[in-house]
Amino acid sequence: MGLTNRQKNHHLMWRAAFGPAAEQLNDLDKISPSLLFKALQKESTKKPEYINVADNYLQGLMMGIKEEGRKRNEMSKEEKKDLQKRSRESIKNLNLYWINEMVNSNAQLREKMAFFWHGHFACRNLNIFFQQGLLDVIRRNALGSFRDLLREVSMSAAMLNFLNNNQNKKDHPNENFAREVMELFTMGRGNYTEEDIKEAARAFTGWGATMGGDFIFRKLQHDYDRKTFLGKSGNLEGEDVLDILLEQRQTAWFITKKVYRFFVNDQPDTEKIGWLADRFYKTDYNIYALLEDIFTSDWFYEEKNIGNRIKSPIELIVGMQRMLPMKIENEQALLLIQRVLGQLLFYPPNVAGWPGGKTWIDSSTLMMRMRFPQLINDTDEMNVKPKDDDDQMMGYSNDGDNAGGMKFNRRQSGKAGKPINAAISWNSYLKNFENFTKAELLNKIAAALLQPKKSVDNDIINGYADNSSRENFIKSVTIQMMSTPEYQLC
Repeated sequence: MGLTNRQKNHHLMWRAAFGPAAEQLNDLDKISPSLLFKALQKESTKKPEYINVADNYLQGLMMGIKEEGRKRNEMSKEEKKDLQKRSRESIKNLNLYWINEMVNSNAQLREKMAFFWHGHFACRNLNIFFQQGLLDVIRRNALGSFRDLLREVSMSAAMLNFLNNNQNKKDHPNENFAREVMELFTMGRGNYTEEDIKEAARAFTGWGATMGGDFIFRKLQHDYDRKTFLGKSGNLEGEDVLDILLEQRQTAWFITKKVYRFFVNDQPDTEKIGWLADRFYKTDYNIYALLEDIFTSDWFYEEKNIGNRIKSPIELIVGMQRMLPMKIENEQALLLIQRVLGQLLFYPPNVAGWPGGKTWIDSSTLMMRMRFPQLINDTDEMNVKPKDDDDQMMGYSNDGDNAGGMKFNRRQSGKAGKPINAAISWNSYLKNFENFTKAELLNKIAAALLQPKKSVDNDIINGYADNSSRENFIKSVTIQMMSTPEYQLC
């Protein structure tokens, strides 16, 4: 028997969005998947507002630096230290602000695609203005043209600094930026030579950014001599290299395969990826058209593609808040949860981003994932400690140092170690179950929370259920189901 509309839409909402919101559950029966996708697209057409969380001091300092044309090495030691400290705090705020957008924005398709690009164009940078600028580029172009997105990301202060292109000068080229643009952003490893990297690096000489985050082309540092890149010769500049990369069908294939693995199935289907990549290339890299090809296809809803992905930590955290609307008093705890689970926004482990898939799960992260719903629902203290492994730590350690911009001491003191204190607004969720008998509730709750074909042992769930009232039964069963291994899949 095929999937029902509700089951297809549940699948679509977890892939093209961050899961259904509580108030949307009953509507999943009434609309076709194709119309639901169009509705998601329509809600995501409006240009997103620029997210600015930098405090007044930082904005004033940066404005002064811009007006005076000062450079970082001209700042006093105290100014640099203060700038770093305030910038780190602002990046925490940027993290929480974007999480809130993912939870509450109607532009779910845009935010989900922006989340994908955030991992693709992985960048760790402690300058809040650089990170805000890059996030804006990604959110504005998330569903537009990959051509525009690649160009704007490549010219962003965040990426140019992260990949050392400010040090890329004539006669002393730095190849890091050129290499990663090819290996990670466009064609993938093995589709170019070391000579191509050297020539591309020469083309990008002089590309840099000011402290305020503005792109700057330093003419005196640019190599104007003849270059040969991927078989094309001439006085090539950075924009020419990007255009040549986009002329390669391999780029369309590489991006499409990554999109397929993120949105459809971690196991690539060469035939389908080839078909999608060909169309992606012919539309001149229209991102929305690629997603439409995926989400309106029959094969997207095949059983093998449903409930086969492990939710990333961000998808888990955001999806739970969409299903159970809540007011979180201690938002700082969400930063610790991200860190413990292995995905802290704006702190990728390296330039390749988060590997995803089965790497999300090990014995400690699975236990924390299954404990998270309980932490939301009660007043347990956050007595958890992140690993000291740098891939998990994302560049900062437990002893309170600030190498990566986040401070948590070994006892998790301060706000991060306190209870989450989430006030769940249960009403919109409970309304979905008003018309069902007590005997039907377990299956109906499972249908709301779990993917088709995924089920849990009803006897175990019943054993932990609060039977003191119908409402308490629904609440307790919901928290228990969210604490199962099955809930980790989407």
